[in-house]
Amino acid sequence: MKRYAVVIESGPNNLSAYVPDLPGCITTGQTVEEIEHNIREAIQLHLEGMAEDGEKIPEPTASVSYIELHVA
Repeated sequence: MKRYAVVIESGPNNLSAYVPDLPGCITTGQTVEEIEHNIREAIQLHLEGMAEDGEKIPEPTASVSYIELHVA
């Protein structure tokens, strides 16, 4: 099992998500639940396509952390 980092961003009309370790693997949705469902499908399809094309499946390397700052 591989564990890929997913970045979810809020846009003016929806949410979008992408996987830093899988360039081109993106999705959109209206809710976090929809994004999580959609990005899971997008990752699976992306990896299947890479395998069909004979490409090596990349190991997850990206990580996510948060930095808290007091902003004036």
